[in-house]
Amino acid sequence: MAKKAPKLDELGPWRRTHYSISILPETDGKEVTIFGLAASIRRQGGIIFIILQDKEGIVQITLHKDKVSSELWEKCEVLKEQSFIGVRGIVRKIEKAPRGAEILPLEMKVLAHPLRQPPFQMLKRKEPSLEKRLDIRAVDLRRPKVQAIFRIRHTVLQAFRELLLERGYMEVDTPKIIASATEGGAALFPLLYYDKEAFLVQSPQLYKEQLASAFEKVFEIAPAFRAERFRTTRHLSEFLSFDVEEAFVSYEDIMRLLEDLTTYAIGKVKERCGKELEVLKAKLPPLDRPFERITYDGALKLLRDDGIEIPWGEDFSTEALKALGNRYQGFYFITDWPTVTKAFYIKPKNEDPKISESFDFMGGPMEVASGGSRISDRRLLTKRLREKGLNPRSFEYHLKVFDYGMPPHAGFGMGFDRFIMFLTGQENIREVVLYPRDQVRLMP
Repeated sequence: MAKKAPKLDELGPWRRTHYSISILPETDGKEVTIFGLAASIRRQGGIIFIILQDKEGIVQITLHKDKVSSELWEKCEVLKEQSFIGVRGIVRKIEKAPRGAEILPLEMKVLAHPLRQPPFQMLKRKEPSLEKRLDIRAVDLRRPKVQAIFRIRHTVLQAFRELLLERGYMEVDTPKIIASATEGGAALFPLLYYDKEAFLVQSPQLYKEQLASAFEKVFEIAPAFRAERFRTTRHLSEFLSFDVEEAFVSYEDIMRLLEDLTTYAIGKVKERCGKELEVLKAKLPPLDRPFERITYDGALKLLRDDGIEIPWGEDFSTEALKALGNRYQGFYFITDWPTVTKAFYIKPKNEDPKISESFDFMGGPMEVASGGSRISDRRLLTKRLREKGLNPRSFEYHLKVFDYGMPPHAGFGMGFDRFIMFLTGQENIREVVLYPRDQVRLMP
């Protein structure tokens, strides 16, 4: 007959005194109270080993039947993995335990126990399909490997903000419900906005240009939405967009800023996330400055050398991007794209309008960000809208700002999830998003 789960305890006056990371040989003999998840339970005769996981890591709880109360032993005999527990006990130095110390419990509170077990073990590398894990994403997020990805993600976000704020950029937030397409095309999510049609924003591009005319240096980190009707390992319907716009600079300045941001963020990951990198077995990309730069025409030549023909003025195929990624393992830029391939707001070069002041920022075979100098003249912007098959009247709210003067400006937009995907060596972008949204997934 199966033993019943232990009766749940109230939290009461108990409060944490330590996290797992603080349970060290130096705390030998100290009384501590910790809380967390029973990630693993191993019963071995008269000894029970519990691996407790909290937000900082894991710690071993060891019970000897002849050294604990019968009440505590009975509670742990029926304790299930995935239970949330509190433990009050004494730290003991022991070489074989994580970080060289364990806790000998005096009391334990069982605060929640599971009705079922997930289809994977918390501390094992073997795992079911991503789809199964995403169905119970909050439980999947308890695994050390998954937590490592999101701790690195958090560190990079923090680093980007740190550097930009230090350099005088203002963080802004722009509307996510808009009246017309930001970049044209049909990849829009329509919605009913009271009695009229509106759309979820594809990009904050036009708003951040306007804000750069007022505040000079702005950035935004916020969701954006694209209803692209294909399913790949690199695309999402909702993604985190990292955007920067600055007045009185060109695309050359913005590329240098991207180099600075990338170098600074990876430096912080090295400094703060050594444990996470080890868990993921992730090798950070090389950071030789300046990053390699090749022009669009130069890339076409390299591809021809590899037997891949791309007609001038067309974007690169997946095959072409893989070939470039084989040549360039880290971050690099592809610059000076044909104007016809870029959005209407990208500035054509004065000396050759068929070429634009633009770049794609690449991580191996994957586009991570794109940017360039922006058009600051209303007449040219209107002309480019028409060339793209867009109705200038739909963009009048933006064009009229240019009637009051617009400084030269430049910027970029980064698919932040792709940046993290490349940094952590993940093969599917949905691994690096807490609750991904794509063509087929709307829950949880």
